[in-house]
Amino acid sequence: MEWLKGVWNDIVTYFRDSWQNIVLFFAILIIGIIVIKIVMSVVRKVLGRTKMEKIAQQFLCTILKFVLWFALILLLLSQLGVEITGLLTALSAVILAVGMALQTAIANVANGIIIISSHMFKKGDYIIINGVEGSITDINFMFTTLITVDNKKVTLPNSSILSSNVTNLGAYPKRRVDFTFSVAYESDVELVKKIVTDVMASDGRVYLDPAPFCRLKVLGASSIDFFANCWCDNADYWDVYYYIMENVYNEFKRHNISVPYNQIEVRERKDKVTMPVVGKKLPARVEKVRTEENHEHELFKFSVDSKKKRDKKKEKKQAKTKKTETKAVEEEKPKKKAKK
Repeated sequence: MEWLKGVWNDIVTYFRDSWQNIVLFFAILIIGIIVIKIVMSVVRKVLGRTKMEKIAQQFLCTILKFVLWFALILLLLSQLGVEITGLLTALSAVILAVGMALQTAIANVANGIIIISSHMFKKGDYIIINGVEGSITDINFMFTTLITVDNKKVTLPNSSILSSNVTNLGAYPKRRVDFTFSVAYESDVELVKKIVTDVMASDGRVYLDPAPFCRLKVLGASSIDFFANCWCDNADYWDVYYYIMENVYNEFKRHNISVPYNQIEVRERKDKVTMPVVGKKLPARVEKVRTEENHEHELFKFSVDSKKKRDKKKEKKQAKTKKTETKAVEEEKPKKKAKK
């Protein structure tokens, strides 16, 4: 039990000798907490008056609160006599290691801040990105969540969003609905245009300004194609689209306007094919007369000619050799006389 007495004596001695530091410690703690609450309350009110997104406001408040509490803890440790320099060095090394390990997550957070602060899109917008389309249900600093038309949940990292082309179909309250109608060549162009524009104008969700539009656009291989469009509220897009498609089809049937299939035109050729004739008709083949005597004579002639050529080459070679030997003998005679 002596060690317990030693510990108790140390505690009593510390409080007796350092009571002023202890009082100052609790004073700093209480004042620090009050200051943090006041600062956070003021910052929240200031941010609430701005047009910044709520999620961005929460993120900034969280970062500021963490910094203030961290500063208060360092101040309290310094008051207790703890060496802060070594603690900051160790903490910096830990932060660096964690940052390298979580660089992808940090990139997503940074991109999330950019997305939210730049107002690229908001909750409820219908977007298309990387072949995925749907309505935004949640935006945070790591991911953006979509719900597709067939009720699938798609979660996209914020880094992939900023590195891709994003089509925001819900950015504006009005949206244009485009159509292409194909009819047979024998159809009345003006009647088709009137039917389409009348159907679009009959829907009260369609704007009359700008007015519904329909014009002949393409003369195709099997049909003539009309391009049409009208404007409606973003929320009414699909309802307007289906209403116009169904009613245009019914009106075409009512006015006997056919919608053709792909067609291939096949014709039977009845005229006679006449091609110009150049030159005369090919002559009949005349076989060459060949006999054994002619064949043997040609072989004998070829062998005689070859022998004559060989004899001429041999004579030239012998004459050249003889000339060389004679020259060598004549050169040696003066040398022998000089020696004598």
